[in-house]
Amino acid sequence: MTATRAHRQFCIDLAKEFPGYTEDIWGITSSNSATGYKAWGGPPRRNSIEGTVVPCASAGSLMLAPDICIPALKAMKQRFGDKIYGRYGFTDAFHPTNGWGSPDVLGLDIGITLLSAENLRTGHLWKWFMRNPEIPRAMQLAGM
Repeated sequence: MTATRAHRQFCIDLAKEFPGYTEDIWGITSSNSATGYKAWGGPPRRNSIEGTVVPCASAGSLMLAPDICIPALKAMKQRFGDKIYGRYGFTDAFHPTNGWGSPDVLGLDIGITLLSAENLRTGHLWKWFMRNPEIPRAMQLAGM
């Protein structure tokens, strides 16, 4: 939850440079861009960041921070509509100010979106994951 909120604030802070980022249009993670694939994210600020938004970056945290992730996804869909949302869900990435949108819908993006949405809805994924005896032990060893 803290990381999701920090990432959103990171994007909001970037709005000085990239006005397409707003309180409800945010999210950066590895994705396609108008100039090809980029392994970006943040914080920290990377030189490759150029204003592209990746919907699965906020969708992947639905179960952690629904109060900021749901409005983000709704705003993206409402504002950009069919340019970024189709039969299978959100496109991989889009640029909110220059009109570019990826033609690709990636299974990796849709997968994290669906898993996150289902975990928000029922909590089952977390419960099933924690039933694996190695997981609680690993979390204990990691100090979590």
